[in-house]
Amino acid sequence: MSEKAQRAKALFLEGYNCAQAVAGAFAPEMGLSVDAAARLASGFGGGMGRMREVCGAVSGMTLAASALRGYNDPKAGPEKIDTYAMIQELAGRFRAENGSIICRELLGLARPEGTPQAEARTPEYYKKRPCPELVALAAQILEEWLAEHPARL
Repeated sequence: MSEKAQRAKALFLEGYNCAQAVAGAFAPEMGLSVDAAARLASGFGGGMGRMREVCGAVSGMTLAASALRGYNDPKAGPEKIDTYAMIQELAGRFRAENGSIICRELLGLARPEGTPQAEARTPEYYKKRPCPELVALAAQILEEWLAEHPARL
């Protein structure tokens, strides 16, 4: 398991949500504290506010990738295409490993639970949730992608 994968998993096990854990693993590279990265990613947990849509690990990976290699010029052309291609590739790698990027599908839920209240993090919770492994995988995918695609100056 890569360094970022270990860090993301550790952050999740501390109580951060999936998106916060992945973004937090890349906080130093983004020039942020873990606290700031966690705040930015906080609403993406549980498949975006526990709606069980796009997996929080994928959202955290997207946030970190965008901060590290995204664009900021509203008139960007090629940079926008490059950013979207990067995100599609990252999500594709995650999907190839897990069959989906949708939270409820990854958790085997027919539909969202219908409440914003998160479940308590107990030993039983971890037995039925693949989230620690999913955040580790998302962080590892991003770490590998960044190594494969050195930043342009």
